[in-house]
Amino acid sequence: MKIFLYVLSALLFATCSSTQTGSTAAVVPSPPTVKSNVSKDDFSNADRIGQIMNYLASDELKGRDSGSEGIEKAAQYIENHFKAYGVTPYFESYRDTLSNFKKPSYNVVGVVEGNDPTLKNEFIVIGAHYDHIGIVEMENGDAIANGANDNASGTTSVLEFARYFGTNKTNKRTLIFALFSAEEKGLLGAKHLAKKLKEADLNLYTMLNFEMTGVPMQDKDYFMYITGYEMSNLAAVGNTYAKENLIGFLPTAQRMNLYQRSDNYAFHQEFGVPSHTFCTFDFTNFDHYHKVGDEPEIMDFAHMAQLVNKTIPVLEGIANAPAQEVQLTK
Repeated sequence: MKIFLYVLSALLFATCSSTQTGSTAAVVPSPPTVKSNVSKDDFSNADRIGQIMNYLASDELKGRDSGSEGIEKAAQYIENHFKAYGVTPYFESYRDTLSNFKKPSYNVVGVVEGNDPTLKNEFIVIGAHYDHIGIVEMENGDAIANGANDNASGTTSVLEFARYFGTNKTNKRTLIFALFSAEEKGLLGAKHLAKKLKEADLNLYTMLNFEMTGVPMQDKDYFMYITGYEMSNLAAVGNTYAKENLIGFLPTAQRMNLYQRSDNYAFHQEFGVPSHTFCTFDFTNFDHYHKVGDEPEIMDFAHMAQLVNKTIPVLEGIANAPAQEVQLTK
């Protein structure tokens, strides 16, 4: 049994996907409203996280599979979120059509330009994949793999970061917010975008990815971990800005080589810059990977809001430091 579970878990970040078809006539809800004069400590909250998660991981979206109407609705929702909060399209539109997948499929890419005349020419990509695996084998009368933890959770985190920087414009470096399609098909959305940005000679500083952040870890002295912990000083830099032991080292992540199993890896390959995934799945706290049980009802929305609020000072610090503090160590 343990061998089976480890083999299954090892596939966790290996492949994830989504694509999109043409517009759907269905009404896509507007993003949650914004409260003014909210401090960083309570910028996000469980109710707001729940509104986003309950839509992205709803049965209506039918598991957000590549090329489906469900993922089209998710893409529209992300676009509406960007528009509402002052995040502009990075390309001619928010949609970045994949060149490496046969069905029509799109990354959704927005940008908040830096407010420093020099540092704005350095870029940080903040990303997550928004696709999942769609309809699967029936289990207890349910065949929709809703993908709440994988990866509506990471998508929700990125949408909240985009809301913060889009409405506050506190970043000196330019921030690209990228929601990837076709991750479940072999990290295709990230591979496409990383190659495209490299060919455009983007001055990329670092890539920060969010994957499976929906449930807290237990019995750890840190809040979340990063894949490839030993490859850069990101954890040390992040913990300094967080003023706590926010980011830790999960030995299982290293043993399972999770660094190469999520969307950060394409940017490491193309640019050779610090590229990491933030995660709170630790192989013991979630049993529904690629199953119909990955529902929003089992997510911890208060934990997710905490993650957003604790991470904002980290992102802001990295975006605004006079020099590039995050450096590769190997």
